[in-house]
Amino acid sequence: MKAASKFLNAASAAALSAALVVPGALAVQIVATSTAEAAVVSRVEVSGNQRVDAETIRNYITIKPGKAFSSSDIDAAVKALFGTGLFSDVQINQVGSTLVVKVAEYKVVNQVLFQGNKKIKDPALQMAIQLKPRGTFSQATLDADVEQIKGAYKHIGRDDAGVTAEVMDLGDNRVNVVFKITEGDRTQIAAINFVGNSAYSSRRLSDVINTKRSSWVSFILRDDVYDEDKLRADQELLRRFYYNHGYADFQVVSAVGELDNATNKYTVTITVQEGTRYNFGDISVESTIPEVDSKSLESVVLTQKGDVYNAKDVEDSLIALTEKVAGSGYAFAQVTPRGDRNFENHTISVVYTIDQGTKAYVERIEIRGNDRTRDYVIRREFDVSEGDAFNQVLVQRAKKRLENLDYFTSVDISTVPGSQPDQVVLVVTVVEKSTGEFSIGAGYSTGGDTAGPSVEGSITERNFLGRGQFIKISAGGGKNSRDYSLSFTEPYFLGRRIAAGFDIYKSTREYNNNYDSDTTGATIRFGLPITNNITTQLAYNIAQEKYKVDDSCLTNGAYIAGSPCTISTAILNGIDQSPWIKSSVSLGLVYNTIDDMKNPHEGIYANTSVEVAGLGGDAKFVKITGRGSVYQTLSESLDLVGLISGGAGHVEGYGSDGLRIFDQFQSSDRMIRGFAYNGIGPVDPATGDHLGGTTYFNASAEAQFPLPVVPESFGLRGAVFADAATLYGSQVTSVAQESTNLELRASVGLGLMWASPFGPIRIDYAIPVKKQAHDDVQEFNFGISTRF
Repeated sequence: MKAASKFLNAASAAALSAALVVPGALAVQIVATSTAEAAVVSRVEVSGNQRVDAETIRNYITIKPGKAFSSSDIDAAVKALFGTGLFSDVQINQVGSTLVVKVAEYKVVNQVLFQGNKKIKDPALQMAIQLKPRGTFSQATLDADVEQIKGAYKHIGRDDAGVTAEVMDLGDNRVNVVFKITEGDRTQIAAINFVGNSAYSSRRLSDVINTKRSSWVSFILRDDVYDEDKLRADQELLRRFYYNHGYADFQVVSAVGELDNATNKYTVTITVQEGTRYNFGDISVESTIPEVDSKSLESVVLTQKGDVYNAKDVEDSLIALTEKVAGSGYAFAQVTPRGDRNFENHTISVVYTIDQGTKAYVERIEIRGNDRTRDYVIRREFDVSEGDAFNQVLVQRAKKRLENLDYFTSVDISTVPGSQPDQVVLVVTVVEKSTGEFSIGAGYSTGGDTAGPSVEGSITERNFLGRGQFIKISAGGGKNSRDYSLSFTEPYFLGRRIAAGFDIYKSTREYNNNYDSDTTGATIRFGLPITNNITTQLAYNIAQEKYKVDDSCLTNGAYIAGSPCTISTAILNGIDQSPWIKSSVSLGLVYNTIDDMKNPHEGIYANTSVEVAGLGGDAKFVKITGRGSVYQTLSESLDLVGLISGGAGHVEGYGSDGLRIFDQFQSSDRMIRGFAYNGIGPVDPATGDHLGGTTYFNASAEAQFPLPVVPESFGLRGAVFADAATLYGSQVTSVAQESTNLELRASVGLGLMWASPFGPIRIDYAIPVKKQAHDDVQEFNFGISTRF
C-alpha cells in the first residue's frame, strides 16, 4: 500500500505541475492502477482525437509498450501533449496492461471576422490578434484578443470602443470567431498643463513634446491622441531638452491624463522640477591606460569651460574620445564622464576617465518588431558587428541614428548574456510607423513673371519597400509655370555610408507672355558625411534648355522690333542660340547644427557649392554660391527666436562664347523679399527687361515669435524681418545696360509661418524701403517655403 500510495502521490504532483505550466488546461487526470513505481504496458491506446493522428500522439510521449516507465515519464508525457497546443484536456489511465491516453482537442478556427470597424481596417486588426484561421481556438486567447482590439482603438484615440466576441460552432470541431465592434467617438485633449516651470513657458514646452492639444487640424495630424506610451516618450523629450539647456537637475515629477467622461476629453498635467541652470566648469581627460596620452585627447572634447551645460555635448565627447582611443588600438577602452557640481557658482566640472574596460564581444544582434523594415537597414546603423568588441557608447550612437531615421516611433537596445561569459547579445526592439507622406499646397504671387496662383503636390516615401530608400514624386504649376520631378536616394550606396541618388525634372515658364522656356534635366549625386555635422555632395548635372518667342509676338513667323511684345535684344540672342545643353559638375558642403529642422530655435545651417559647366554641352562657366543662417533663442519665456542669414554668389564665364544670359543670377524672394522674381539688377533700358547679374550679396535679420491667443497646436508663428541685397555685374555685351553697379536694395516686412499638415507654409508682406528706378516690386508672397 505504501508503494501504491507513493506512486499515486507522484502522479498527482505531475498532474498539478502540468496544469500550472499549461495555459488553458481544463483538467488533467492521471489514474494509476499499478502497485509499483515502475510499470510496463503492452500497448498504448489513444482516444478522443479527431484531427490529430493517433500515431502522432504516441510519438509525442516516451512511454513505449514493453518498456518500464515511472511517474516522471507520465509527467513528461502530459507536458509534451499540452506543449503541442493542440489539446484542451489530457487524461492518462493505465488499465491492466494498456495505457489509455484520452485527449480533448482544441477547436480549429475556420474564419476570423470583424463587424462594425471602419477606422481600423481588417488587415490591421488581424495583425493585432492571436487567433488565426486554421489555428487552434481557446477562450483565454479569445479574451486576450478582445483586449488587444480595445488597445488598438485606444491607440487611435477611441478609448470608449466596445468589443464583444461571438463563437459560431460549425460542427466537426470547427468554429468561426466574430468580433463585433462599436468604435465610439474619438477622445480629444482639452488642455496640456505644465506645473513647476518658470525658465520656459508652457507654450515652449508644448513645442518640445509630441502630444498636442486638440485643434481644427487634429483630424489630419492625429497628434492629439492620448497614449500613455507616447506620454512616457514625451517625458524623455522634456528631459533631453532641459539637460541640453543647462538644467542638469531637471525631473519630471509626474505626468498624468484625466478623462472627463462627459466631454470625452483628456486634460494632461505634467509637473516638473527644473532645478538650477549650470555652466561647464573645468574640463579634463584622465587615462588609466599608460600608453594613452590624456593631454593629446583634450582637443577631441566638445565641452568647453564657461559654456552652458549641454548633455548632448557630453555624449558627443564620449563618442569622439571612444573612437579616438579605439583607433589607437584599444578596442575595449571605456570612457566614463564624472560630473562634479558646484552649487555655489552653479557649474559642473567634467572629468572624462578612460579605462581599459572589460573584454566582451558581440555574439549576435537580434532585431525585433520590424515587420516592414529589412533587418540590414537597421544593422547598418551599427558601427559594431557580430564578433566585434562590445562598446556601450557605440551602441548608444547606433540608437540615435536609428531614431534619426524617423522610421520608428520607438527604439530600444538592450543586452542579454551570450553563450560564453565574454559574449553579449544585442536585442534591438523597434516600433514602426508610417513613412509615406502626401502633401498638397497652394501659393499666390502678386508680381513679376510668376504672378498669380500656384499649386504643388507630392508623394514621398522615406522607407521605400522597407529598404531605407527615399523616393519623391512631385508636380506643380501656376498661371505661367509647370514643374515635374522625380527624386530617388539610396542612403547606403554599395553598403557604405554614402548617399547616392538621382533627380529627373522638367519645367516650363512663360515670361511676361513674351517668350517661353522648356528645361528637361537630370542630376546624379553622391553625398558623404564627414562628421556628424558636416556633409559633402558631388553631383553631375545635365539639362537641355529650349527658348522660343511666344506666338503672340510673331508676325509671319518672325519677331519684329516694335511689335506688341518688347523683348530685349540680349534675350533674343539667347533664344536664337537655343536649344542649349548644359553639362556640369558641382561640389557642395553643408554644415548643420540646427536643433529642430521643423521648428528651429538654435544652431547654424550653412552651405556652399561650386559648379563648373563645360564638360561637353554649350554652357561654360564657374559658379560659386554660399549661404548661412544662425538661429538663437532671444527670450526663453517669450519663445522669441532670432535669425540672421546671409549669402553671396559669383559666376564667371570662360571660353570664346563667354557667359550666356540665362546662366546669370536672377533675384527671388530667397535673395530679398518685397521685389518680384528677377525684379532687380542689370536692366535693358529700351525694354525694361532684367537680364540678371554675375554677382550678388544678401543679408536678412528676423525675429520669430508665437502668436498670442492662438493655441500652440496650430503651429502658427509670426515674424518681423529686414532684408538687404544687391545684384550687379553683367557679361552680356549685346546691349547697353543700367544698374550694373553695386546698388543696394532693402525691405522690411511681416511674416506668418504655419507648420501645416501639407508642409511648411509661409506668407510674407514686405515693403521696399530702398529701391532703384527699374526694379519690379512684389509686396505680397504666399507659398510653401523654408528659410534654410
